[in-house]
Amino acid sequence: MLEEVDPEAFLADKAYDADDLIKALDARQITPVIPSKANRIVQRDTDFALYRERNLVERFFCKLKGFRAIATRYDKLASTFLGAIQLVSVLFWLN
Repeated sequence: MLEEVDPEAFLADKAYDADDLIKALDARQITPVIPSKANRIVQRDTDFALYRERNLVERFFCKLKGFRAIATRYDKLASTFLGAIQLVSVLFWLN
């Protein structure tokens, strides 16, 4: 899925701290914003100001899962499911 997008930065948690992923991101000139694992011998620098923005995305998905129809995906069609997500997103934006 990463091949289909072209972001400026890739924000992820420590679980994604793998050399192969970091090399692939560097090859595509994508800035990896991934904190190093504690057992890594050479710790990489991380932009923690940008890493904190990941919290907004995490909280948004948590709020989305509060709606039962979205959390359990009752809709059979992808277009109906996308419409439900868009409707709930508009509700969040209005509040």
